[in-house]
This record gives sequence, C-alpha cells and structure tokens, in this order.
Amino acid sequence: MTRRFAGLLLLSLVAAIGLLAAPAGVTEVRAAAPDLTIVTDARYDVQPAQQRVRITLDMVLTNHLHDTASKRFYFDRAFLSVLPGTSGFKLSWSGTGTPKASVSKTTATYTVVQLDLATRIFSGKSASYRLVFDLVDKGGQASRDVRIGTSLASFPVWAFATDSTPGSTVKVVFPAGYQVGVESGDIPAPTTGADGVVTFQTGTLPTPLTFFAYLVGDRPGSYTDRSVSVKIGSHPVGLTIQSWADDPGWSKRVGDLMVRGLPAIAAKVGLDWPRAGGLTVRESVSRSTGGYAGLFDPSQGTIDVAYYADEFVVLHESAHAWFNGSLLTDRWADEGFASYYGLEAAKALGIKATADPLTDALKAARIPLNAWGAIGREDAKTEDYAYAATVVLASAIAERAGPQALQAIWDDAAGKVGAYQPPSDGDAATSAVGGTTAAPETVDGPPDWRGLLDLLEAHSTSSFDDLWRTWVARDTDLPLLDDRAAARTDYQAVVAAAGPWQLPRVVRDAMRAWQFDQATDLLTHARAVLDKRSAIATQAAAAGLTVPTTLETAFEANEGFAGATLEAAAELEVIGRYRDAVAARPVGFDAIHEVGVWGTAPDADLARARALFASGDLSGSATAAAAAAATWTGADEMGRARLLGSGGLVLVLLIAIGLFAMWLRGRRRQRPAVVVTADPYATLAATPDPVGSVESAESAEAVDVGSGAGGEGPD
Repeated sequence: MTRRFAGLLLLSLVAAIGLLAAPAGVTEVRAAAPDLTIVTDARYDVQPAQQRVRITLDMVLTNHLHDTASKRFYFDRAFLSVLPGTSGFKLSWSGTGTPKASVSKTTATYTVVQLDLATRIFSGKSASYRLVFDLVDKGGQASRDVRIGTSLASFPVWAFATDSTPGSTVKVVFPAGYQVGVESGDIPAPTTGADGVVTFQTGTLPTPLTFFAYLVGDRPGSYTDRSVSVKIGSHPVGLTIQSWADDPGWSKRVGDLMVRGLPAIAAKVGLDWPRAGGLTVRESVSRSTGGYAGLFDPSQGTIDVAYYADEFVVLHESAHAWFNGSLLTDRWADEGFASYYGLEAAKALGIKATADPLTDALKAARIPLNAWGAIGREDAKTEDYAYAATVVLASAIAERAGPQALQAIWDDAAGKVGAYQPPSDGDAATSAVGGTTAAPETVDGPPDWRGLLDLLEAHSTSSFDDLWRTWVARDTDLPLLDDRAAARTDYQAVVAAAGPWQLPRVVRDAMRAWQFDQATDLLTHARAVLDKRSAIATQAAAAGLTVPTTLETAFEANEGFAGATLEAAAELEVIGRYRDAVAARPVGFDAIHEVGVWGTAPDADLARARALFASGDLSGSATAAAAAAATWTGADEMGRARLLGSGGLVLVLLIAIGLFAMWLRGRRRQRPAVVVTADPYATLAATPDPVGSVESAESAEAVDVGSGAGGEGPD
C-alpha cells in the first residue's frame, strides 16, 4: 500500500489591476485592490462527453475610489488569474458594448486573463460580467491532474476574487452516475438530486484566495477485463486486469508491468508463488483505496491501483503478494519490504522507479515504527513519514544481511520455522543421543518484529539491534531489547558448554517467545547439570566406569532440568558406591578369608555393576556393587564362623567314631568260647574263659578248621 504524493495545483494569489485616467487625459496606474474588487460566483460543470469542465464566473466588479475636484477615477480593464491550462475565454454582460477576454500570461501554475470591459466603471460604481472558459483534459500521463471522461473526472477547484475580498462562492456539478470524493482540500459534502446530479456548494468564502479542493469522481461498473498469464517458478499465475472502459492505456501499462515484475520479485524474494490462485488488478481512485495509490486485499486476491499510480506503486503492490501479513505480521515490515523488492525488481527490469524520500519535513513527524497504527488510524503526516522510513529501514536491513540471508529468512518465515534451532545437519536437526534427524522446530505463526530480529541474527553474523533501537522500538520496548541481549549471551555460553548435547526445546521456546526470565532460570539449571556432567565424567573415568547416556537423555527432555538434576545426583551416588566396593576388595587373601568367600562371586558382582552402570541401570548397578562390597567386607567374619562351625562338627564326628569303636569292642567281649577236642561227645563250656584260653581255643579252632576234621561221629 502506498500513498499518493501527486503535486496537486495550488492557487497563486489572484490580482486584478485597472487603469485610472484623468479627465484632462492625465493617467496614473493604481493597485487593483482594494481600489477595484472582484467577487465571483464560480460554477464548475463536468462535461465528460466533451472531456472538459466548463467554468462560469458571475463577477461583480466594484470601483472603491473617490473622485476629487480635479480628477475622476474609472476602470476599463481588469486582470484575473485562473487555473493553468484553461482556454476558450468569453466575456459577456447584459449592457451595451462588447467586452473581450484574452490571455495575458501563461505559466505552469496559473493563467492571467485580461478583461477588456464594455464600458468604464467610475468611482463608487459596480458592474456585473460573466466569464466562461474551459478546463480541458488534454490527455497524456495517467498521473495528470486533469482527467475528464465517462469513467473518471478529476480536477482542481479554485475560488476567484481579488485579494482581501470576501464573498465569493464555488459550486461544482457532476452528472448522474458519478461517485465523487474529495482527495485534497476542503469543501462541504455534496448533495445528490432526484435526477442523480451531484452538487458541491460552498457558502460565501471569507478568504477566497485560500480555498482549494481536488475532486475525483468515477462511475462504478464501467470496467473492461483483460486476462493475462505469467509463469512464476513452476506455477502459471492468472491475472485479470480491470480497467475503465475509456482507459485502455492503463490496462496495457499496468498489465504488462506486472507480467514482467512478478517473476522478477519472486526471484529476488526466493519464494515460489504464495497463493492458491491468481490476482485481480483493478483501476481505481484514491477514494476507493482510502487515500492510497494502491491497496492489496490478500483475502480476496485483489489489488486496487489508482489510475495515476506510477511504476513504483504497481511493483510495490505486486510485492504485497508475498508481504501481506502472511509472511511477516507487522505493517512496517510488510510495507518496507514490499517497497524494497519493488525497487529491486525495477532495477532488474531496467525501469526507473523511486520511492518517496525521507525528507527533513517528514522526519519532523517521526514515530517508532512499532507505534504505526493500522490503516486509517494515523494522520497524513505520520503515514507519509512511516512509508518513507520503512523503505530506508528495509534497505538498511537488506544491505547488512545480504540477499542470501534474506532469502533464507523468508523461507523460514514461510515454513513457520523459528530461530534458535538445535544443532543441524543439513536441513534437519540431529540429536546427539540417537543420531536420528528431526524436522525443524516450528512456531505458531509468522514472525513479528521480535521473531524477525531473531531470524535475521540467526542467518547472519551481523547484529541488527541498533537498527531496531533506532527505527522500530518504542520506549517501552527498549528494556526488552536489553533483556534479550543478556539472555542471548547466556544462551550462547550454555550452548557452547553443552557441546554435542542439545538444550531442550523448552529453553528455545522461551527464547523465541522473548520470555527471558524463564529462559535465564532454565539456563541456570542447565549449567548446573553440565557442571555435574563434568564431575561424573571425571569420577567415572577414575573408577573405570563408562558413563551412560541417561543423563544426556534427561538433559534433552523437554520437561526442564528436574529429571536431569536427579539423574546426575544418582549417577554420582552410584559411582561412589562402586568406588567403595572397589576399595573393599582385599589386596591379599588368607585362609579364613578364602573360607569366608566360599560360594560367592564378588568380582562378578563388580563386573555386573560396571555393565549395569554403562547401560543406565543405576539401581541394579548399586545393588551389584553393594553385594560385592558386602562379600568382601564380611569375608573374615564369615570365614571364622564357618571354621568354628566346622571344628564342632569334627569333634562330634570324632566322639561318634570313638563311641562306635567302643561299641564294637564291647560286642567282641561277649562272644562264647568254643573248645574243640578229640572227643566228639564232649560238652561245650557255657562260661567264658580267660583271654588267653580264648586265644588258645581260637588258635586250636583255626588249626582244627584248617585240618579239615569235622562231621558227625558214630552213633
């Protein structure tokens, strides 16, 4: 959207001078006002069929001089300044004689008409005359100030009088069918008659020479459509050019420029065609665009371009196909970059185009661009400053960032990719834990002034903070920029300290949302976990342990750092228990210790503790380490207990063996003696014999048994 800065015509001071003659033929020149005053009732009749406005001045000329005894004063000529470019002057009156009007002087800003009166106007007398002339549309540039046709009638309106002479009036009459607006100046609202004729009428003007208005009337519905197609990237885009029926030149000029300009803009921006459909470009007047030379409606896909708009306006509005609130949210950013890329496209096409400069007069209306309100909420001076300032700012941003960085920023903005992405490999973020890739982190909508600043500094090594402070930020925004600078320094330091570990997304989201208190708190906790990571690495290496990935996983989890803090404390605790278990292992082994560890495997428990720690099973590792430590620290006591238990058993066994031996000996003493004689009928003795006798008997038995004697004797 751009405002119109057409150099509308302003009224030069109107002067009327006359010639004073003495009765004796002595003449002298006198000033026209207040000696001769002219008051007019001006009527402007719009005549579109003739492409002109007919202006009729009903004038009253009054001689304010007073005769003396020797001199009589009169006026027979007068001079009147009227609009430039007027012609066909005819002077008439109701009396005798023939007055005459002729052009005395022509300039670019006014025309001086000489009025030769039909008769002299003597002192204290008045005369009424009618001057008729035409303001003709001579054609030419679309931005010309006078355009009179069946579709459009636009022209300046003056009042006519002598200096310091009140009382003149102005009436402007449009035929039926026109919708008329006041683009500049001030005139009472029009009335519309029963026949549709639109009439503007002033009252008597106290200072007619300061009156000025610029009126624009158009007839809706008198459009001619022209369809053209343009290829942008791989997309054919259809354009419908709607021009007034009597202005085919506008259709060709604007349509041809957009066919060339849209691909040039797309190439500079680096994005494909952003819309599902094409565009309708409609010739319009400033009244229908809110006083602007162009107006883009993204919801309808229409662009209203004023009939007088130049090449810059057309290219600026074309760039709004990308910069319209869907890529960037702030008005200043959309307008600034639409202007920047419109100018860049003009350069690429070899077209001379310029934006409105930021003059000292405009700087007097300076506002922070974040304070620039919506369309229709600001006065003309603020609007004019903001439009000029956005071009300067967008150009400064582009120069500092470079074209490639800008294209990367627009690509991120179109994909709703935020700043502060995790470490990346190509186009996808890579996690150090699993080595897998993930899509870039996205945000809910297009970037505002904060997100744009973050993206600029994410894709460029330059800082843009100074530009934001100079052009964009309100006073209430400046502390936020201070907080941002401190938080970014902290963030970058923690990212560097984390190395291959990724900060969790919750930290990046806080930075993207400019919630710097939350971000700083999270970064403090992150730094504490990283400090414990270093302690874990040092102590684990000294203990011969492999650090698990569980702390890294907990660190990168999006729930904050509470879990990581607990995990780090637990790992340090388990390392301590493992170290204690290793310290409990004896250097040498004695018999009691060996007896104490019978049936256990403390070295295997220690190995299992190492394996479980590396896998992240801290509870299992601690249990295994505790088992090994308990075995080694209790081995001596267990050995003694076992040995004491073993000594009692041996004593019992020895007593049992002794008792068993005594029992066996007792059994042997109670066996009966056997006496073997030659007499088979001898009777066996029932009483025991002495030991020696028994031994003899045993010997005798042995002998007898050995001789083979035996058997039954004879009956």
